[in-house]
Amino acid sequence: MTENEKHLYLTRLEAASEGFGLPKNDQAWVKLLDYLALLQKWNKTYNLTAIRDVDEMFIKHILDSLSVAPHIDSERLIDVGTGGGLPGIPLAILFPERQVDLLDSNSKKTRFLVQAKAELGLENVEVIHHRVEAYHPETLYDGVVSRAFASLDDMLNWTHHLLKPQGYWWAMKAQKTQDEVAQLPNFAKMSQVFELHVPSLDAERTLIKIEKCQET
Repeated sequence: MTENEKHLYLTRLEAASEGFGLPKNDQAWVKLLDYLALLQKWNKTYNLTAIRDVDEMFIKHILDSLSVAPHIDSERLIDVGTGGGLPGIPLAILFPERQVDLLDSNSKKTRFLVQAKAELGLENVEVIHHRVEAYHPETLYDGVVSRAFASLDDMLNWTHHLLKPQGYWWAMKAQKTQDEVAQLPNFAKMSQVFELHVPSLDAERTLIKIEKCQET
């Protein structure tokens, strides 16, 4: 990425963040572009994402992840099926005071995540190479986020054991599916649905917030 391109992306990041209602944070914007450069570089060998074009990566990965940042307020968060670190790494960059763990079962992807954590200096991140059903943390999380699960039902059932009672699932979906939302398991309660608007992306984006009910 040339200096001119970097300047243009910084300008776009600032404008998008203002649109999302995020405070100005020049240090975070620079680090987000460093992450984008790492993602682009490692993707050539590790196949982290099917997207190859850097501008498409910027819109569909960086801006898409930033769009949920104003809504997610969990202090201790795990990104399940994080792949190349989305949305976990952008959230960790924006909120260094929060713990954001990254879980994935693909060893190539977790190797990239370990490298990205080191190069970006993300002390608030732990990379976890596990299948989700086999990972049992000592301390349960306040929030579980994912944009990789095919269905809401699978996300809730497969990550149920990671989340503390009255914690929240944050499901990033291409669109809200009424059938999925209507058929939540008995340990989950619909809390809120956020309609997201990602600049330069002509597609629906939704963040669904679901509360884990107190178990009796």
